[in-house]
Amino acid sequence: MIRPEWPAPDNVLAGTTLVDTPDDALPPGLALLNQVHGSRVVTIDDVRAAAGPTDADAVTGHETGDVCAVRTADCLPVLFCARDGSVIAAAHAGWRGLAAGVLENTVLAMARAGPELMAWIGPAISQPNFEVGDEVREAFVAHDPAAARCFAANARGRWQADLYALARQRLGAVGVARVYGGDWCTFGDAERFHSYRRDPGCGRMVSFVALK
Repeated sequence: MIRPEWPAPDNVLAGTTLVDTPDDALPPGLALLNQVHGSRVVTIDDVRAAAGPTDADAVTGHETGDVCAVRTADCLPVLFCARDGSVIAAAHAGWRGLAAGVLENTVLAMARAGPELMAWIGPAISQPNFEVGDEVREAFVAHDPAAARCFAANARGRWQADLYALARQRLGAVGVARVYGGDWCTFGDAERFHSYRRDPGCGRMVSFVALK
């Protein structure tokens, strides 16, 4: 699996699985969300206490043994931790959730100022392979006109969207300047990554952050 290259404290363990990562490589205590492409954030205690799947797209934890995780196959997996190792979070950010504020809500739920946090963005689809329509661009530009620079017009009259840049922009707006990762393309690297746009019947990668 991929291990984040970020200056996380020693008690934080994180990673993203690859296509051939065995299930037993994941840390015990993994609790997965029912992701709905929204902006709801829950705690790991909420997930454990629920009688059924928890509808949310981000989860926070603060106790030793907590494991926060999301599944992706083109959307952004964004992992967070406090610089002092006191709180962690994982967010699933497709374009809808990103536009709806899932990253901002995650930072708010962690109850730490932006400069006290760091984030790592795992494998997602890159701008050259992510074509979207006007409605997607308008959703971001209506929130922040500066988002326009994260979209490039293509020859088909549509747009190539840079999810990585949009996420960094959103995080920066809430004070999270320490942002790492964002160097992959799930669509273009079939040997390592699942991609829904390449293969709708594919599996999912799991991105997790845990407190050891």
